[in-house]
Amino acid sequence: MRRATTALARTTAVACAGAVATAALVSPRKNDSYVDARWGKIRQHRFAHRGLHDRDLGIPENSLSAFRRARDLGFGVELDVHLTADGQLAVIHDASTRRMCGRALTVEKSTLQDLRELCLDGTDERIPTFDEALSVFDADCEGDADPLPLIVEVKTEGAAWPRVAELCHKTMDELDCHCVSYCVESFDPRVLVWLRRHRPEVVRGQLSKDYLAATSAKSAASARTGEKSAPAHRQALASVCTAARDAAATSMVANSLARPDFVAYKFADRATPAFRLVQALGAKPVFWTIKNPQDLAAAETEGGVAIFEGFVPDSTHAQV
Repeated sequence: MRRATTALARTTAVACAGAVATAALVSPRKNDSYVDARWGKIRQHRFAHRGLHDRDLGIPENSLSAFRRARDLGFGVELDVHLTADGQLAVIHDASTRRMCGRALTVEKSTLQDLRELCLDGTDERIPTFDEALSVFDADCEGDADPLPLIVEVKTEGAAWPRVAELCHKTMDELDCHCVSYCVESFDPRVLVWLRRHRPEVVRGQLSKDYLAATSAKSAASARTGEKSAPAHRQALASVCTAARDAAATSMVANSLARPDFVAYKFADRATPAFRLVQALGAKPVFWTIKNPQDLAAAETEGGVAIFEGFVPDSTHAQV
């Protein structure tokens, strides 16, 4: 009996230690009054995903017309920033221009001039520079009204650290040149680490989703289509590596270095234990991408900031 009690006590102690260690690992930044004040203003708004775009109206995503439409209607905006081959900042979501421009150029391997020769989605719109996009939202810094907030997603596309640092540095330099309200997010935790070291006053967020479920669905789809697979031993090794990578990304273990203020999680994956844990530990929730008014209401009921697409909400302000 005594041995059983001792074993149970040890197991309980180990479990508690593991829970504490996990909590410490993924815990966000907390108790920063300046960040909390800025977040209080950001969370009042709803954010148009890649601008308030609409193909039927001839307004492409991440275009100046999409940003102006969002501004004119009073919505915040989420947008994406890449670093071009010649060190310029371009606003486009994909690493390739094929989907939006019909011609395949890799953004990071192309000059800004190369990209500017392309048209967005069959319109006369061009890929904007980051400066052009921010200029749409410039406010009177001496005025009383707060500018509409932006969620700036930094897209590193797996670049080496020097390019990541250059992208972060130039993104922040450009933001400093404009009177705009913003926060910064990325799937790449190295961006958040850079911000933590060099610009700790910036509200920063980790983008994530249930990578394990996404990989499982992709593998099932490949099996259904009969795609050729590698030899069994290589396939097994690749599966282990992929599972480890996906588990780390899903559980956001890099939070130990990045210490995000918010976590932007895929709305459909929000029941994932990893997200629920970081939310319980104090991470401010952002949900992407909200596709209808019902999900919008659910996201805001759960305390999340909504990034929406495909419809126009009846109000610019969140129901907080």
